[in-house]
Amino acid sequence: MGRHALASFLLGAALACTGVLAQAAQCRPVQSQGQSYVACTVDIGHDQLRLFRADAAGTPYKGFDALAKALSAQGRLLSFAMNAGMYHPDFSPVGLFVDEGQEAAALSTAAGRGNFFLKPNGVFYVADAGPGAAPPHVGVMETGRYARWRSSKPPGQVRLATQSGPMLLIEGKLHPALKPDSASRLLRNGVGIVSPQVAVFVISEGPVNFHEFALLFRDVLGCRDALYLDGNISSLHDIDSRRSDAVHPLGPIIGVVR
Repeated sequence: MGRHALASFLLGAALACTGVLAQAAQCRPVQSQGQSYVACTVDIGHDQLRLFRADAAGTPYKGFDALAKALSAQGRLLSFAMNAGMYHPDFSPVGLFVDEGQEAAALSTAAGRGNFFLKPNGVFYVADAGPGAAPPHVGVMETGRYARWRSSKPPGQVRLATQSGPMLLIEGKLHPALKPDSASRLLRNGVGIVSPQVAVFVISEGPVNFHEFALLFRDVLGCRDALYLDGNISSLHDIDSRRSDAVHPLGPIIGVVR
């Protein structure tokens, strides 16, 4: 199904991050500065959020169809998913990748070219409760801050994490490199933090620049911290709206499993 066919399947009013969430892991259309987006809320108090890259044999999924089939064989349903960050030619993640407490790729503090290295970049994570720790929570942190925070946590407390860049919002402020008149306009997707238990994953329905994308998270969705995930490969799987994009091969995938 094409991106623009989504609207006919969606119910309800536009999502407001600071409002009452009628149902977790629900995708809804939102508008910002004349641009159209789809925003999907995930509440880790109710939703089983997972990261995926490859099957047990090490074969990359490369897309939602293969992943959904693999989960179906286990009696599970992939209800929502998005691409979860950038990847190398072999589909391995660029930067940190933690799945069910196991670190498959290390945090990157390297310099380089491209969006991932447009510092500050950052990490989206889900942390479980630990001895003397806060309750389970989601977060987006700048890479250096995440490294310091993570060093004080026991092994396995970070249940999942994916690194990407650039940061879009850092404690309510836009990344300093984001320019309103930027001519770099692409499909984009990213994630923002609504509350300690709720994240919102967003995909644009058309080309937008980083500044416009960041303003959506700040001014429309009310988020203080947000992270860019990727550009033209941006893809959404939402079983409730019968949408499952299959235009580009994917590396890391994040999704909700029922």
